[in-house]
Amino acid sequence: MPYVKKIFNACKDSFTPTGPISEEALEKVRAILDDLKAANVGLDQEAQAAKKWKPTANGNNGRKDRNGSQQYPPPIKYLHVHECESFSIGIFCMPPSSVIPLHNHPGMTVLSKLLYGSLLVRSYDWVDLPELPQSSQAARPAKLVKDCEMTAPCDTTVLYPTRGNIHCFKAITPCAFFDILTPPYSSEDGRHCSYFRKSLIQDLPDGIEEQLEGVDVSELVWLEEIQPPENFVVLRGHYKGPVPKK
Repeated sequence: MPYVKKIFNACKDSFTPTGPISEEALEKVRAILDDLKAANVGLDQEAQAAKKWKPTANGNNGRKDRNGSQQYPPPIKYLHVHECESFSIGIFCMPPSSVIPLHNHPGMTVLSKLLYGSLLVRSYDWVDLPELPQSSQAARPAKLVKDCEMTAPCDTTVLYPTRGNIHCFKAITPCAFFDILTPPYSSEDGRHCSYFRKSLIQDLPDGIEEQLEGVDVSELVWLEEIQPPENFVVLRGHYKGPVPKK
């Protein structure tokens, strides 16, 4: 059985339109993903090339402005595999220096398996406060929960609806990761992707610190929602392997 078909069958048994049926079902999918390799999805040549990749003095291959200076990070390719009301499957292929900016997955669980290469990962949790000053309504406090470099081979990572849900990636080398979302994005159901940046707020408003019991203030940032960055480009590609049928 093709490995992607094995993953698809496990997702079909484990996920519903509201997410995983249980923690055990989620772990079943994660265990299968842990053994996934680039060759299983037709990316063996890209993985071998990534191992030989060396940074160059010319930088990355992003878009340039009229003067020829570097302006935007290089575009990312997304290979769509499958989507239904319970889950979506795809592969993100990231050239060096490309960035997936800070974004969220509202009400969703996300499994990501790095297939090859290295990338920087940063993720945050929202910090719930009983009240926010009127001056802070445009921004929400969040706590840094992960800030590290990942290099394949490595374990599958999981983002939960309330844990590590806001995250960003920056490719160090050519890299690719296999992505499963359950349930998938759906504007009709209130699950639409929002993008964020650090707010200009530098200091905690008066009275807030007393509400932050158990939170390290040094790990706290204020995030505000923004429009999708115009320099964030994702090109949709075609997955070359067998696509699971509904």
